[in-house]
Amino acid sequence: MVGRWVILITLNLLMFSSIPIMTIADAEEQPIWRTVGIDPLTWTDGPVEEDTPMKDSYYGNAVFEIEVSYVPGHFEDRVDGIVTLELFEQWAPITTQNMIEHIEMGLYDGIFFHRVIDDFVTQSGDPECKAIGAYPITSLQCGEGGTGETIPLEHNENLSHVDGAIGMARSLDPDSADAQWYIAETEAHNLDPENRDDDGYATFGIVRDGMTHIKAIAATPTSDDPTGDEDIQNPASSAGRPVYQAKIISIEMVGVADPDGILWGDFVPETEEANFWVTVMGNTIGLGILIAIPVTIFIMTYAAIDRPKLLNQEEFVLDALIDDEK
Repeated sequence: MVGRWVILITLNLLMFSSIPIMTIADAEEQPIWRTVGIDPLTWTDGPVEEDTPMKDSYYGNAVFEIEVSYVPGHFEDRVDGIVTLELFEQWAPITTQNMIEHIEMGLYDGIFFHRVIDDFVTQSGDPECKAIGAYPITSLQCGEGGTGETIPLEHNENLSHVDGAIGMARSLDPDSADAQWYIAETEAHNLDPENRDDDGYATFGIVRDGMTHIKAIAATPTSDDPTGDEDIQNPASSAGRPVYQAKIISIEMVGVADPDGILWGDFVPETEEANFWVTVMGNTIGLGILIAIPVTIFIMTYAAIDRPKLLNQEEFVLDALIDDEK
């Protein structure tokens, strides 16, 4: 009986000892920025809110920052700033993953906003739109470029073109979105599918901070609205390129929305230190298992068969007497 109990306890120990190992493996696969919680209360420069689910922030949603540099108008100094956006991964998983992959590969670093329409959208995301030598000299493919890998049109009833929404640019084919995106500088519900005959456009996130920079870029002088005066606009403006380069210096994944403070902390772990602690934990658990294996084998061998009790002659009862006469 003792042997059976030892075997049962041993198997349970081995089973539970494997759980931390799986947790560590998952941690190694998860990018570091996924462990950084961002408090929405630190966002103070957002868009005009509409009463839609997009006004709320949701735990775990990816957050990224765009570092921009632009000239607001003629005879004005260049301005640098940060625009922060939250991606609604729960409602647009395909589109948000596409964006995250492009950000992590550095696809958007160094490009510029190539299409700006005041009171409508600011469009970027084309890897071909980089200044060659001096702006505005660039590739002839600027405005038509991408990665060559498209994604399907992804709509969700919770998503629409509210002020500050980020959406995917596409051609006439609804499933032709690639790398280019735009940010609505004001509400643009005329792009929502229910208001169009061509399936509309897909939104997948929203500006949470730095909306002032998006509005300033939208109002900067362009090739088809060169005055830069918001009171004097070209009604036919459709593909204006900023007169002064509105550049994306870099885009970086920085964390996840954390409205409940689940991940808040003063220390943001660097990749090297996080990997160090993962390694330490892995080595500690591995050493424990190496020690446990021979001990377990010894115990199982020792207790494989219950020991027989010592024979006590007084406990014997003869069932029958031997008949000597036979």
